[in-house]
Amino acid sequence: MNIILETERIILRQFIEADVDDLLELNSDNDVVKYTPDAGCSFDYAQTQVKIAEIIESYQRYNGYGIWAAIEKSSHSFIGWFLFRPVVDASYFDPNLANEDDIELGYRLKKVFWGRGYATEVSQALIDKGWESGIQKVLAVAIAANKASVRVMGKVGLQFKHRFVYEGIGQEVVIYALDNPLVR
Repeated sequence: MNIILETERIILRQFIEADVDDLLELNSDNDVVKYTPDAGCSFDYAQTQVKIAEIIESYQRYNGYGIWAAIEKSSHSFIGWFLFRPVVDASYFDPNLANEDDIELGYRLKKVFWGRGYATEVSQALIDKGWESGIQKVLAVAIAANKASVRVMGKVGLQFKHRFVYEGIGQEVVIYALDNPLVR
């Protein structure tokens, strides 16, 4: 198991092929994907296997960046995932809104783990790790109606930058960002 980051309550590790059932369960919950481009999509086992293979392949392309399985330390339960990767991998990437070297922060958690502060705890740890490694800017994108994600973005210090309608999903999204305070 390749651990990327540990916080007080969470372990972030690389996805493995055996995570397919957990990821399928996460992505099949309509409440979890309500405010994502995956809303209204149906997922099956084979598609989820392909997605995990793509995630695993991305670890080679971006050393130290990617999408990671989040495991609760106390229960050893899969709670969801966090991403911290170059924004150019995002389907919405637009050079008018972000620079190619900006790092995108994202997360998706099982509903049973909502409201426990995990998104804030791990997001802050990822940002801190990013600052230490010298990244210039972190940004996060959320559908504007997703008040919980927007609140987390603010709690970790990201600031509102843009609002636009993302044609890929036909919804209004917001971008929050923060420049590295350690780099001048």
